[in-house]
Amino acid sequence: MITENETGLGAVSDQERDLKERASLALDTRRDAGLEGLVGNLDAVIIATESDHLVPAVYELLRYTGLTCVEAFFEQDFQSYVLSTPGSASVIVRSRDLPENPFAELNKARMTGPLPNTRLETFVFDIENLQDYVAIQKARGVEFLTPAPVESEHFSFIQTVPSRFTGNSLGFIEWYGKDRIYVPQRGTSIAPDIAKPAYRHLKNISVLDHTATRVRAQDRSAAILEFLALTNYNYDFAVHVKSLNSITSVARRDTDDFAMVFTSGITSFTNDAESGPTEKFIQNYGTRVHHMAFRTKNIEATVETLKRDGMAFLLDLVGSEAEGLRQIFSEPSQNTLIVTEYIQRYGDFDGFFTRSNVERLTKATEKQ
Repeated sequence: MITENETGLGAVSDQERDLKERASLALDTRRDAGLEGLVGNLDAVIIATESDHLVPAVYELLRYTGLTCVEAFFEQDFQSYVLSTPGSASVIVRSRDLPENPFAELNKARMTGPLPNTRLETFVFDIENLQDYVAIQKARGVEFLTPAPVESEHFSFIQTVPSRFTGNSLGFIEWYGKDRIYVPQRGTSIAPDIAKPAYRHLKNISVLDHTATRVRAQDRSAAILEFLALTNYNYDFAVHVKSLNSITSVARRDTDDFAMVFTSGITSFTNDAESGPTEKFIQNYGTRVHHMAFRTKNIEATVETLKRDGMAFLLDLVGSEAEGLRQIFSEPSQNTLIVTEYIQRYGDFDGFFTRSNVERLTKATEKQ
């Protein structure tokens, strides 16, 4: 755990104290509403690409992660591939042929013109009793993209409208059996015909550890509180990097579960030169997921092999085994706009991040 003193700010700021108090109140409100225990861990993330980038995006994930393509299907307006690895949330990569896109306005920014439909759109969580959840949340003013859950032979599913704070949608899926088959009711299964390279080092790359969403400084608290109200996650801690005008905030359920990370400025954007890499990223790409992090063994050798296979990185590995943690950021994908992080925690390291790693990783994103 990173203590307040390790953030470099000394005593907890009034803003941080206020957020912790409001987060605690949000948990009480969630419990009183009857939501506690309904939402489980992350089931899947949904990444949208342009149609001509779909297959390259899938192959890129197969080539540089431990994911394997396990399912593919067409539905009325989408083509989707499901990628998975044991113990991890799945990654669903899809393209849409509809002119209507609920994320369209959120995707407009300085550098997103060539990829107007591309982003990690939705985080899908396991849920028990979806009907009750939807009724409770609608009574609390939560809006969904469909009037009622979408039914399939294998699941019931609904997702929120995109958040005005994060640009993300949250989906909720209630499975009817042990089979995890994502093809929708009117979808058509096809052979998942994109082969995974038979590279031994990919076995070192396992589950999706966390993602980080870039949010505006003024929306940080609202984004975190919104996420807590919709899930069974708790606000954990934040790392302030004053020199880069950046705060990295972490929400978790349990230590081994997927973690949701929010990165924002400490102060709002003024100009590119003074506002730091996090706020500048939002000007360039909008509020969106910046990176997906995968747990990795033998990280030094794995990264060297990834480099030989053509993956480019924003910096060298940061951290050390003695510190308990090593991490690295790839350059952003030209197909998904997402950075891939590889992360290894050593031994009995019981923290999540170290301040020095956060600072160096944040600094590297200036190159974007």
